Amino acid sequence: MAVVEKLGGTGSGAGGAGAGFVPCWSCKGPVASRALFCHTCGAVQAPGSTDHFTRLGMPQNFDLDDEKLEKQYLGFQRVLHPDRFAGKPVKERVIAESQAVALNEAYETLGDPLKRATYLLRLKGINSEVAEDKTVNDPALLMEALEKREALAEAESADAIEELMISAGATAIQLLSDISLAFAADDLAAANRSVLRLKYLRKFLEEARLRRAALES
Repeated sequence: MAVVEKLGGTGSGAGGAGAGFVPCWSCKGPVASRALFCHTCGAVQAPGSTDHFTRLGMPQNFDLDDEKLEKQYLGFQRVLHPDRFAGKPVKERVIAESQAVALNEAYETLGDPLKRATYLLRLKGINSEVAEDKTVNDPALLMEALEKREALAEAESADAIEELMISAGATAIQLLSDISLAFAADDLAAANRSVLRLKYLRKFLEEARLRRAALES
C-alpha cells in the first residue's frame, strides 16, 4: 500500500502530510514533491531532496520492519525498472535512473543498522563521529579497543580468535539493543556512544576475520 501511496503522492506515507507540490517537469502541472510519477501525465519525477526514510515510505525510527523495508525497496525498483522506460525520451530515462540511484542509496543506508543509526543521528542534528571518521575522545572506548587488539595480537590459533569473535559479536548484538532503547528514549548522546562502540567492534571483527583466515591458510 505504501508503494501505491508513494506513486500517487497522497502524503499519507512516512513524512506526514507536509509534503509540498512542485511543477511536473513534463506537463508543468502540480505534483507532490515526494511522488515518483506525475498524476496528470504519468511522467517519472526527479528524486528531490527528501530523506531516506520518506523516500522508502518508512517511519523515521531506528527500529524498522526489515521485511517491509525490503518489500518497499523492491516495489519501487520494479516500477523504475529500465525496461519500463525503454521507449521513453532520454530525459525521462535519465530521471528514472536517478530515482533508482537515490532508492539504492536509501536502502543501503537504512538496511544497515549502523549506517541507519548514524543517518538518524544526523537527521536529529548530531554529526556522529562515526559519520565524520574523527578520532574518538572517549578514554574508556579507546582502552576497550586497545585491549581487544592486544588480545587479538596474542591469539595463536584460529580457535582462540573464534572465541574473541564470538564475544565481540555478542557485545555487538547488545549494542544494537542499547541503540534501540536510546533512540526510543530520545537519548541521542547514549545512542551516539553505542554507535561509536559498534563501529570499533565492526573494525575489530573484520581484523579478526582476516587474522583467522591467515592462520587457516
